[in-house]
Amino acid sequence: MAGRHGPGVLGRALVAAAVLGISWTPVDGDVLTRAGKECALAPGALTVDDLPAGSSVLVCAAVGRLLTHQGGGVTVPEPGMKVTVDSLAVDGSRRGFSLEVGADGTVSYDLPDDAGSEEHAHAAGPAAASRAACADGAYALSGHKEYGTYDWWLGDDALPGNLSVAEARRTFDGAIGTLTGTRDKCGFGDVVGALSKYHGRTHHEADIDQQARCTARDHVSVWDAGALSPGVVATTCSWSRSVKGGGPDWLKEADVRFNTRHYTFTSNPTGGCKNAYDISSVATHEAGHVFGLAHVGSGHEGQTMFTNSFACSTSARSLGRGDVLGLRALY
Repeated sequence: MAGRHGPGVLGRALVAAAVLGISWTPVDGDVLTRAGKECALAPGALTVDDLPAGSSVLVCAAVGRLLTHQGGGVTVPEPGMKVTVDSLAVDGSRRGFSLEVGADGTVSYDLPDDAGSEEHAHAAGPAAASRAACADGAYALSGHKEYGTYDWWLGDDALPGNLSVAEARRTFDGAIGTLTGTRDKCGFGDVVGALSKYHGRTHHEADIDQQARCTARDHVSVWDAGALSPGVVATTCSWSRSVKGGGPDWLKEADVRFNTRHYTFTSNPTGGCKNAYDISSVATHEAGHVFGLAHVGSGHEGQTMFTNSFACSTSARSLGRGDVLGLRALY
């Protein structure tokens, strides 16, 4: 084994596994050889080409490295974890992807093009330029769900729209409750089998950097506000772990950040509103990501999970048919 693969590659893999507390034995010599050849990682941010699907984060010593794709970015998690970044873009573009690391350290991705195919598979009827919220059954899933209670905190810095702590709690609780209670504009009576609990303010921040990329998780789900990339209204980073027997991954942490550096938020859009985003609408969209919904694109503007939350609009405060069907599929 050592003669075939080289002691350096095998040694690095075993040391990395030991540091992470993982029992790991390389069983596929060809995979290890291929991973070894692909693991001359340069300093700085990685791309999916640097760490392609099938690579080993153990052999490549990639855990903790930043990886970017089409404007999104995540920090490579430890084996057994998946991280998903979803950004709500002003132009409606898809800025998000998932990186999953198997228990053996093997990398796989769910990239934007893949999400689009899942959305169309669930669409009700042919795509149209615009559909009424209750006639459109399109939805897309992120591959995780909350099996128990989503425990969350408020960051201790300024909040969007200059909300007070009490106002922010009510607003975000209401948005989360829209998902767990499937409050919709179509008359569905579904209730999601998940709960949420607010725990107060925290000195922890959302694990999201100023370029709307997921940093290493700190095991505390935080909603806050701050700087993100221009063009991004808000970002959610979610971390989940696979479950025995299959099914959606189990959500372990989800952080949300509003971009208050570049955009204005309001809790009460009026007729005179100009270029301000409704906090409740954006929060409901981000809560959708927390509970496992992904973006739907052009032709599905009536759904809360449409890729763009329109300025001065309150339409995303309640769910559309596709949003409810997505939750029904998960819960």
